[in-house]
Amino acid sequence: MLEALRSEVLEANLELVRRGLVIYTFGNASGVSRREGLVVIKPSGVPYEKMKPADMVVTDLEGRIVEGSLKPSTDLATHIALYRAFPSIGGVAHTHSRHATAWAQARRAIPCFGTTHADYFHGPVPVTDALTPAEIDGDYEANTGVAILRLLEGHDPLGCPGCLVAGHAPFCWGKSVTDAAHHAVIVEELAAMAWQTMTINPQATPISEALHNKHYFRKHGPKATYGQKA
Repeated sequence: MLEALRSEVLEANLELVRRGLVIYTFGNASGVSRREGLVVIKPSGVPYEKMKPADMVVTDLEGRIVEGSLKPSTDLATHIALYRAFPSIGGVAHTHSRHATAWAQARRAIPCFGTTHADYFHGPVPVTDALTPAEIDGDYEANTGVAILRLLEGHDPLGCPGCLVAGHAPFCWGKSVTDAAHHAVIVEELAAMAWQTMTINPQATPISEALHNKHYFRKHGPKATYGQKA
C-alpha cells in the first residue's frame, strides 16, 4: 500500500539526518495521500539507519493504523491536525535542529534580516504561544497542532511553511514531504544566520517591506519569475 509514498517519506526522513537536523531518533516526517485519505509516517523510536520503506506506518486521518506493525511517531496527532486543517499541505517535517530549537526555546520568532529568508517566508518564522498546563496534561500532541493552527489562522500555510513551537522545536510543511524536509533545512539555516546577525549587530532590524516582497514574490505567486518555465 502506497509504496511510492512510503519511499518518499523514508527518503525525507533520511534527508533530515544527512543535513544534520536530526540526531539519534529525534524528529519525524510524514506525507499524506489525499486520494486515499491516508498518512504515511516514520515509526516511533526506530534508528534511522535501520529503517526501510516497509517500516513506515500508514494511518487514516483520525490516527488509526491502517497498515504497519510498528507504532507511528508520537507526533502523529500534530501532523494530522495540519493535514486536516490545510488541504494544500502534503507533507510535514519535525526536527530538533540546534539553532531553530534554540529560537523556539527562547520563544522568539525569527526575524527576516535578509533576502535568503524572504525567498521562503512572507514574514518572520513565527513562534506559537506556550501550551497551557491543561493542554500539556491533555492530548499533548494534538494540542501542539492546535497551537500551530491558532498561529496560522487567517494565513496561507504555504506562504509560511514552518513555525517554532514555543519551548519545543520547529515544525515545517509543504506541498509534499520532500518539500517539508527542504523547508526544515531552510528554517535551520535561517535560524543560524539570524543568530549570527544579532551577534554581529544586536541592533539589526528586519529588511524593508519592499525588499522582502520583491524577493518573496520572485519565487511565489502568479507573477513569479524565478527558475525555468515548464
